[in-house]
Amino acid sequence: MTTAGALAHLPVLAAADPAQLLPAREQMAFTLGFHIILVPFGVALTTLMLVAHWRGLRKGDAEALLLARRWSKVAAVLFAVGAITGTVLSFELGILWPRLMGDYGSAFGFPFAIEGLFFFLEAIFVALYIYGWDRMPPWAHFWTGVPVSLAGVGGTASVVAANAWMNQPGGITVEHGKVVAVRPVEVFFNDAFWLEFWHMLIAAYIVAGFVVAGVYAVGMLRGRRDRYHRVGFLTGFVTAACALPVQIIVGDTIARQVFDDEPAKFAALELLPDTGSHVPETLGGVLIDGKVRYGIKIPDMASLLAGFKPSTTIKGLEAVPANVRPTDAQANVVHWAFDIMVGTSFLMLAVALWFAWLWWRRRHTLATDRWFLRAAAACGAVAILCLESGWVVTEVGRQPWIVVGHLLTRDAVATRGDLWPFFGAVLLLYLAVGATALWVLRSMTRRWRQQGDESVSVPYGPERPAGTTTGKAS
Repeated sequence: MTTAGALAHLPVLAAADPAQLLPAREQMAFTLGFHIILVPFGVALTTLMLVAHWRGLRKGDAEALLLARRWSKVAAVLFAVGAITGTVLSFELGILWPRLMGDYGSAFGFPFAIEGLFFFLEAIFVALYIYGWDRMPPWAHFWTGVPVSLAGVGGTASVVAANAWMNQPGGITVEHGKVVAVRPVEVFFNDAFWLEFWHMLIAAYIVAGFVVAGVYAVGMLRGRRDRYHRVGFLTGFVTAACALPVQIIVGDTIARQVFDDEPAKFAALELLPDTGSHVPETLGGVLIDGKVRYGIKIPDMASLLAGFKPSTTIKGLEAVPANVRPTDAQANVVHWAFDIMVGTSFLMLAVALWFAWLWWRRRHTLATDRWFLRAAAACGAVAILCLESGWVVTEVGRQPWIVVGHLLTRDAVATRGDLWPFFGAVLLLYLAVGATALWVLRSMTRRWRQQGDESVSVPYGPERPAGTTTGKAS
């Protein structure tokens, strides 16, 4: 059944939502928002770790090797936290949204089954890689880290496939509201998959790169301007700065795909109540009683971005059937999240261009430019804000659907019991896990500062000091 066909047969929404809907949505928003911060470190920090590891072996760079060793321990801690939060999320899907899993689990669950395989593969090789320091031949140890990064990419692709399927479901045959046939390949590689996958993967490198760079920028601001901090900063910052322009292009392409395939979401992004051409780009503003107020409008810009010409017609929210139309509040959340995502992206791009100019003009003073280091340190927090905003655009922008064209969020939620105590228990668990993780990471960094560079001279593997590595496996 097509999305249009599903829309035509939906009943008018009841006046009141189920009592369980608000706590279910609040819990899902909190747990997803917490968990998604960990994703970039499972995917991209492990890659940065391998880059430093490769440089340490290939160039005999003791500082790079020390960075790889320390980053591997940080990655292991964050992997453990992600395992806990991810497990809770998997239980939530069945407890909070029983009809989603009951009616569409045969399709929606397939990408998560694949993700589970990647998770166990990553867990195995994380253990091997951490254990291998000082115990394995250098290059053999390096190669045990490669599956960690690849499994992280595969796990990300699997979760994105499930999310993209909810936005543009495909690969299923539905009869009388029930899935009667599933085509797994089409479910996984649905129409929204590829762009969403690249968008999330690149975002992971931007977030991890800027957060890592921010840590060493703070260290340099505090006077620790040795080569160790410089290499750590450059590895993270250059990675993120190179990924950022690509991400902006991918994001622009996704926005155009949303314009073509998800008109209701695009209308919310642009805060557009009425269909029309020569649509301005609205910066800020809110939708109140179907009218846009307080926004700054750039004439024709939305139409130009959507179709490359001012006469491009964009469907407004009024074109969406009333029974499935996003509310003013939902449209405002999506619009503001989109503005924050785009605004923070260009803010980080400005800092990246500042870095390029400093590197070109006076490379030797880069570590002493305090204003640039402050901006670079702030980019870590800004990148996380950008990531969270993009996730809000994806999740809230799909409302009131949980599976677009097939299942409304209000119809998927659990209808029995009080979900607020469950939310409270999960909230306490996540806060405890998060606080413990921060305490462990803080303790590790404090110990590393006390050690200084002592670890550099520790033998890398059996009978071979780190500083004498030649590039061949012993």
